[in-house]
Amino acid sequence: MNTQNKNENNKNSQSDATDWRIKLNDIVNTCQSELKKTTKIGMKMLSASQANGQLHESYEFLGKWLYSSLKSGKLKVEDEEVLNMIKKIATLEEDLNGLEKDVQDIKKES
Repeated sequence: MNTQNKNENNKNSQSDATDWRIKLNDIVNTCQSELKKTTKIGMKMLSASQANGQLHESYEFLGKWLYSSLKSGKLKVEDEEVLNMIKKIATLEEDLNGLEKDVQDIKKES
């Protein structure tokens, strides 16, 4: 009987080891799958961020070009919102120039 118990214990030990290997492999496979998904998501987010940056730059370029064209008279617009935005930009530019002059004056003080 002693030999039979040892054989059963060995079988149980081997079965437990096999179960742990299967469980460990499942965990590793799940982790690999999640890591691949996370990497793909990260790459998509990076691409989206780059596209968003380029879109922002394009809007900024278009806005500056449009403002310059309107200011120089190359383009005529009668839309009230556009005219108000042009006035606002002009006011902000004047404010910034005044602030810059003030800063330069403060720097010159002793």
